[in-house]
Amino acid sequence: MRRFGAADEVDVVVVGTGAGGAPVLAELAAAGLRVVALEAGPFFDPAEHTPDETDAAEINWMSERLSAGEDPTAFGPNNSGRGVGGSTLHWGAFTPRPDAAQLRLRTETGEGRDWPFGLDELLPYLLRAEQDLGVSGPADYPWDPDRLYAYPPADRNASARNMADGCRALGIRTADAPAAVLTRARSQHGLARGACISCGTCHQGCRTGAKATMGTTYLPAAVAAGAEIRAGALVHTVETDAVGRVHAVVYRQDGTDIRQPCRALVLAAGGVETPRLLLANDLATGGGQVGRNFLAHPATQVWGTFDEQQRAYRGYPSSLLTEDFLRPADADFAGGYLIQSLGVMPLTFATTLVRGGGLWGPELMAALDGARFTTGLGINGECLPSGDNALVLSGETDEDGIPRAEVSFTAGPNERALIRHATDVMVRILEAAGATSTRVLDRTAHTLGTCRMSTDPGDGVVDADGRSHEVDNLWIVDNSTFPSALAANPALTQVALALRSAERILRAAR
Repeated sequence: MRRFGAADEVDVVVVGTGAGGAPVLAELAAAGLRVVALEAGPFFDPAEHTPDETDAAEINWMSERLSAGEDPTAFGPNNSGRGVGGSTLHWGAFTPRPDAAQLRLRTETGEGRDWPFGLDELLPYLLRAEQDLGVSGPADYPWDPDRLYAYPPADRNASARNMADGCRALGIRTADAPAAVLTRARSQHGLARGACISCGTCHQGCRTGAKATMGTTYLPAAVAAGAEIRAGALVHTVETDAVGRVHAVVYRQDGTDIRQPCRALVLAAGGVETPRLLLANDLATGGGQVGRNFLAHPATQVWGTFDEQQRAYRGYPSSLLTEDFLRPADADFAGGYLIQSLGVMPLTFATTLVRGGGLWGPELMAALDGARFTTGLGINGECLPSGDNALVLSGETDEDGIPRAEVSFTAGPNERALIRHATDVMVRILEAAGATSTRVLDRTAHTLGTCRMSTDPGDGVVDADGRSHEVDNLWIVDNSTFPSALAANPALTQVALALRSAERILRAAR
């Protein structure tokens, strides 16, 4: 790997190496720019990933975050990665695309916000992202007949098979889920990526390379093109010059503060750490939008109990989906949701039973004893932005002396109506599949929207390209820029946005 001197001014510093930072890093390096990525977490050898859920927590951002509101968001293993590759180290690789209506939510419903561009603009980048990641999927996608995937779908797990049976009985369309999981081995950037072995431990880190991460896709390409990645480098200070432009960052590595000069800065640290860094440095905060409009996907789960053992923790977790409820005809809410089959490891299931189901003691143990007889469904639903759902800096500091993030989230009437509708549908699907009882577990997922893009500088933090409205050499390329949550899981869209923003950054650099 190429190494730059700490005193050398580089063209761009990228903070974060996840689904936003890694594609940008690769594209800028390929174009000949001098680029350095700073990642707070360490390098992980995929061979060292473990199915043990306790030990696997090392790939998650476990530094404490404070959660408030009527529906406080769970952090820790539920959100944010810490390591080279970011959240893609532990993501489930579920890669549905957003549809056109989701990007124009306000136009369609009068609620929320439109994105500053449509699907026609985003689609080429989505296609490129699917190719780069190696997305598998069905030959027939009912909601988009023209869609093609390069690899056949992952095998269905028990939850998928039951979901298919229940949906068939109710007349609900399903399809094998798009997933960034190889079902045929391939070599990529000189690395051997094996085919999925259906071990079910995607969220603990993939040991075969079948699941796409930034470490098996964009980061090797970036390094080959001349980029440098510095691991264990926690950025805490952004320096600006007399006219307010970024000219250096300061990061802590092995207890030492190091200053890195740069001509431009890309923040790709996610929906919590990016606004936290901006607020701590009073950067791009003039419009009062940094940290506001925090979005969390409604992600309610319903688990059904069956007479025979299911062992739903085996296989690729989210191997079936339906998009029939992206715009339900009988909805009393704006937006919609998709439903996916679930597979989950025992400790994660136990945590969800406690957090989402309120179980404890003997009742919790009884539910865990019966877990092998259960299969589950979950949603990813639209969330409307609200200025009251926000991230602020706490008076409490973390282990590095940086103010902790405090995130407040309260689901609004729209989200509650959506959850009621989805819960009823999921219960009916499981009952139609033969479940003898069902259990509803409330939860949210993902951290979005705290530095949203907008055409109006007074309504967001960055423009449609990801460029700060206030600081012209500052770019934000992560899911904090989402104006609306979308019903699609965010990672594929984030990679596409990163590829798009990289083009714009290169134009500005010329």
